[in-house]
Amino acid sequence: MQRTLLIITGWLAVALGTLGVVLPVLPTTPFILLAAWCFARSSPRFHAWLLYRSWFGGYLRHWQQYRAMPPGAKPRAIAVIILTFAISLWLVKLMWVRFLLLAILACLLLFMWRIPVVDEKQQKQ
Repeated sequence: MQRTLLIITGWLAVALGTLGVVLPVLPTTPFILLAAWCFARSSPRFHAWLLYRSWFGGYLRHWQQYRAMPPGAKPRAIAVIILTFAISLWLVKLMWVRFLLLAILACLLLFMWRIPVVDEKQQKQ
């Protein structure tokens, strides 16, 4: 029963993480990390798929090895966050929703700024 719940939770997290790639308010990273955690405890097959065959595999393997983002990933992630929020702010007409989006954007950018990045020297060790 626990294994089944973990697998369902893992796939739900993969789906939400994938949606988070294009939806500005929905974060991708926590959901993908949750999916990796669930699959590691419930299904070696799904865990291997997530690590080696999905879009997120390289980032997950890098995170497992270094507990940091690969070089170049942080600027790309920040650019995508800013782009999606800019589109949302342009489309939304309600002022209170705009303020809410700006607050979420500030929190996301602060979160991204705090994530460490592995430098080339660490990767070669």
